[in-house]
Amino acid sequence: MLIRHACLCLAGTLLTLSALAGAVNPYADHNGKLPAPGEYNGPLFRLSYNYPSGLPAPYMGWRTAIGNGPITTANAAAYVQALKDAVARDMHTLLADYGDWNAARRGWYNDPWLGAQREPIHGMLVGIEKVDNSLFPKSGLTKPFTTYVITYYNRTAAQTIGKIWGRDPKAPVLAGGATQYAEGAITVKLAFTTADGATWPAMEGAHSWPMMMTANATTGHFDRPTLEKGYLMQVDIVVKDSQSAPQTGWVFATLVYDRDTRPGSQGIWDQMVPLGAQWGNDPQVNSAAAPGAPLQETWVNPQAPLYATETLGWGGRLSGPNDHALNDISVAGEGGRVLVRNAANSSCLSCHGASQWNAANPGQGMASFMMPLVPPAPGAAPNAGAPYMNAPAPGSSEWLRWFQNRAGDVPMDAGSIAGDYDLALTFRVLPAWHEAMTGKAHALRKLDAAGR
Repeated sequence: MLIRHACLCLAGTLLTLSALAGAVNPYADHNGKLPAPGEYNGPLFRLSYNYPSGLPAPYMGWRTAIGNGPITTANAAAYVQALKDAVARDMHTLLADYGDWNAARRGWYNDPWLGAQREPIHGMLVGIEKVDNSLFPKSGLTKPFTTYVITYYNRTAAQTIGKIWGRDPKAPVLAGGATQYAEGAITVKLAFTTADGATWPAMEGAHSWPMMMTANATTGHFDRPTLEKGYLMQVDIVVKDSQSAPQTGWVFATLVYDRDTRPGSQGIWDQMVPLGAQWGNDPQVNSAAAPGAPLQETWVNPQAPLYATETLGWGGRLSGPNDHALNDISVAGEGGRVLVRNAANSSCLSCHGASQWNAANPGQGMASFMMPLVPPAPGAAPNAGAPYMNAPAPGSSEWLRWFQNRAGDVPMDAGSIAGDYDLALTFRVLPAWHEAMTGKAHALRKLDAAGR
């Protein structure tokens, strides 16, 4: 599956430079493409951006759940459950009682600069424009789907967003540790699919949201805003916790919808079950040289629904069905290029570990792409291997650059500012800011097969 770039596309035409000063609103709620009169009468999305500062460290019950020691494959289930419980009340209200949802009042916040990309009902952004049904051969997906996502930051995490954008949203502050998150910072990302239960049995009974979709790979319509339903498939809960995960400072937990779990008092939230957790890249495990070697920094729930395990990352590292860890890659070999479809070439942490920004070259932004890519060999065609992604040999030293453990303040490439594993900042928000300021499409929207 080829990398899709719709996740960065702005809805509507880019503003010209002459109109920027008066027209661009970094805190716009949404793209303004409202449902027709009578189609939808519920509340619309309101951006939460009054970012707090100077807060004390929050209580972190997930640490207590594992005895205040390091997270391991033996105790990860308890950690994930405690993390899920910590956000349960608010997430249940968001999902099941949207009319009573007030993000600011409850202490949840959103990224600026993405209003042109957000649909107006729930503030959803296109996550992946087209997920091919060939990725799910065991679970009966009959058509491709599009994913829509929304991210919320808790009060602790929102302090960092405020440091970056609060002084002047048109002049972000990235130096001096501004991009670093405090302990207890939580990000929650909800991912919905356009595939319903008839298209994908795994989604039977899934909670749905109405949204104004500009892309729907399941029905085949693109660009024309249409009121349709998305179905809750995945929830990522990411927490800054250097005590539990000292190698990277972060724990990534993924929940997925399970049609076989009966809802309890928290309704749909009870049906979102752990797929797993990841707190490191297992750099000591070369999964090409030793396929099936056990991982020590990923835990996968053995009871997770089948469909969610079909898209695990390289060597079984954590990756959910919304995480794009399986891609079509092209690897140069002595006998020519080897083309591999749906190759596992990423994971949650390896992808987010590429979060960085080159302030000296904002038009490029990220010096390395979010998954292993290399330029064509000397003398090869500029886009050799296209439409497949030009990848280094799996397990090679170049490939393994993406599967290292780094602290959040250490960039993947020298000369860049580390994004502390916040890929939304460097892959989506900063490019949107740069486009608004220059009136030009950012380089990350027009990558070739080598990520250039």
